Amino acid sequence: MFESTVSIGEPFMTHKTLQLLAACAFAFLLCCAPSFAQSGATRPRRVTSPPPAEGDLPSAEETAQSETSSTEPNRADAANNNTNSTNATGGTSTANAYALLERKQYEAALKEATSIAASDPDNFEAWKIKGFAEFNLNKLADAALSLERALRLQRAAGKEDANTVDALAQVFVRAEKFEEALPLLVAATSRAGAKADGTMFFYRGLAEYRTGKKAEAEKSFAASVKANPKNAFALFYLGRIAYEAEQLDPAISWLNRATLADGRLAEAWTLLTYSYLRRASGLEGARAQGDYLNAVRAGENLFRVKPDESASVLYAQALIRAGQLARAASILERFAARDAAQGSTLFLLGSIYSQTKNYPKAALALEQATIKTPDDANIYRELGYVYEVLKQYKKALAAYEKGSELAPDDATLKESIERVRPHAK
Repeated sequence: MFESTVSIGEPFMTHKTLQLLAACAFAFLLCCAPSFAQSGATRPRRVTSPPPAEGDLPSAEETAQSETSSTEPNRADAANNNTNSTNATGGTSTANAYALLERKQYEAALKEATSIAASDPDNFEAWKIKGFAEFNLNKLADAALSLERALRLQRAAGKEDANTVDALAQVFVRAEKFEEALPLLVAATSRAGAKADGTMFFYRGLAEYRTGKKAEAEKSFAASVKANPKNAFALFYLGRIAYEAEQLDPAISWLNRATLADGRLAEAWTLLTYSYLRRASGLEGARAQGDYLNAVRAGENLFRVKPDESASVLYAQALIRAGQLARAASILERFAARDAAQGSTLFLLGSIYSQTKNYPKAALALEQATIKTPDDANIYRELGYVYEVLKQYKKALAAYEKGSELAPDDATLKESIERVRPHAK
């Protein structure tokens, strides 16, 4: 996770890198409210900074970890039927090691297979069983070496085994070696006459997505969903790809299906909330309000399954856009009271207090926000306005001046400074 400076503007989705997508959620445009002050204070205009990364979206590695940890490899078929006898190359029998693997006695299977491989280095069944045992023990680096060795030996003997290919592909995915995984996954999902495997198509889509092949990834995720219509991870990625392409209608459709398939998938609720907010921003009247209410529903479900601070900020954003400021404040207050509260939380809460004319509370929240996020001109803009309303003109001038230092090209901050200066004597 990482935190950017707070900025209020249109909800956008940006990615710092393909490996790091999870980030803190930040405030959206707040509706303007009437304001007053002796010096003629006006509600500060928000200047949109470069769009902040959106909150708690799953990184591909997190999704891969979640998916692979819930899906076991073909352990029952870890070795060919001939393992109950001598290896096809004339090597040592692997029957006992295979039996241990089938009984999920992975440490014992690893010990047995390692011993056989040491005495019989060309025994591809021993290397294969060793790799499967290591995979199940989450020794991914060792598993990759063992399964690669097994596959080389199998190919040399003209006995390439699909289970070895599939297991090695999964190991590479878990180890985030997507370039290495992809050709194996293509092979695994292209075998003539084989039944479509939704999990392997998901892995293929993930590898394609992580290597920048989004069009191919979309096809693979669609194939995964065709094989398993309730694959929540594949549905989520289809929604994510559509969102990144600014195709909000299909994004919302896919993400709703993902949340129906698995209501615990916080990442899908997060992106669904953003999708509704973004689509609503381009609508008017009842249609916009309907999407804002849908965003509230999605945000509420997100907060139910992931009741942390970043989820509370996104949920509060939806409530604000739906005009439910009191509910938004109550959600944020429980986190704002903590010593570890984020600047984004305090800024959003302070802005709500300002909108509802609770200026003393707004000043306290925004003062704390400047401590947590000292380089955001928007916080000083809002704080200057609140001080101005409270007729604390020296403080207002100092806040506007600090904001102007951070955003020297901002004309409204300069205007605010000139407006307040005569009253700050």
